[in-house]
Amino acid sequence: EVQVVESGGGLVQPGGSLRLSCVVSGLPFHYWAIYWVRQAPGKGLEWVSSINADQTTDYTASVKGRFTVSRDNAKNTVYLLMNNLQIADTAVYYCATSADGQHKGQGTQVTVSS
Repeated sequence: EVQVVESGGGLVQPGGSLRLSCVVSGLPFHYWAIYWVRQAPGKGLEWVSSINADQTTDYTASVKGRFTVSRDNAKNTVYLLMNNLQIADTAVYYCATSADGQHKGQGTQVTVSS
């Protein structure tokens, strides 16, 4: 059974930073691409970033240059470093095994507010 546990969210002012973590178990982690997706209040699930097994990365346009995704295969963990956070980044952030949220965990709340 695949299990995903996200952590690291919180309340931050505009321009601040947070680092999210995601621990994945139940699959051969180093072979899998891992995705960060988010859901803002009243909106659908949005793909944010992904990191492939070969460490190549991709980002949605609105976070490019501000967010950095990385992975530590020894710890079955993926990270999302979020800098220069904006109010529009407020959402529940999930880690998943597909861009549409397969196997996503319980999520971690990120609130950007002054």
